[in-house]
Amino acid sequence: MSLRHAVLGLLAEKPASGYDLMKLFESSLANAWPATQSQVYGELGKLTDAGLIEVASEGPRGRKEYTLTEPGLSELRHWLTEVEPTRVRRSDLLLRVFFLGVLTPLEARTYLATEAARAERQRKALKELDSSIDWGDDPISVHGRLALEYGLRISAAQEEWAHWAAEQLGSP
Repeated sequence: MSLRHAVLGLLAEKPASGYDLMKLFESSLANAWPATQSQVYGELGKLTDAGLIEVASEGPRGRKEYTLTEPGLSELRHWLTEVEPTRVRRSDLLLRVFFLGVLTPLEARTYLATEAARAERQRKALKELDSSIDWGDDPISVHGRLALEYGLRISAAQEEWAHWAAEQLGSP
C-alpha cells in the first residue's frame, strides 16, 4: 500500500482537509499505515498535481478541503482490484529466531518472552482503541473495524506462538 492510495481511499469516503486526513490517520489507519503530517500534506500536493484530487473549497487561514476526482477514483479502484498486495518477505523477528542457537537457552527464552509481551501490549492497545471508537455503519467504520480485527487476531497469534516457541526450548 502506498500513502497515495491511503489518501485516495480516505477521500473516497468524503471530502477532507489535510487536518481532517491526519485525524483519520491517527484514529483509523495508524496501525496499518502510519503517516506524518509532512507526508500527508506532501502527498496532497502530488495528488493535486496529478489530477487525482482537487481542492473543493478553501476556508479561513488557507484551509483547503480536497475531494477525489474521477481519475482519482479510477486509480483507487485499479489499485484495489488489479494490483497484487505487497507481501512482506523479510522478518527481522524470524531471522533472529532462526539464529537463537547462538544465545544461551535463557537468552533465547528471554527473547521469545519479550516478543510475547510486545504482542500482548499491541493486542491490548488495539482493544483500547476499539473501545474508544464510536463505530458507525459508514464504510470507513465497517472496514476500519475489519482491519482492527485483523490486528487483534495477528497479535494474539504472535503472542501464542512466542509462548509456544519458548516452551520448545525447554525449561531453564
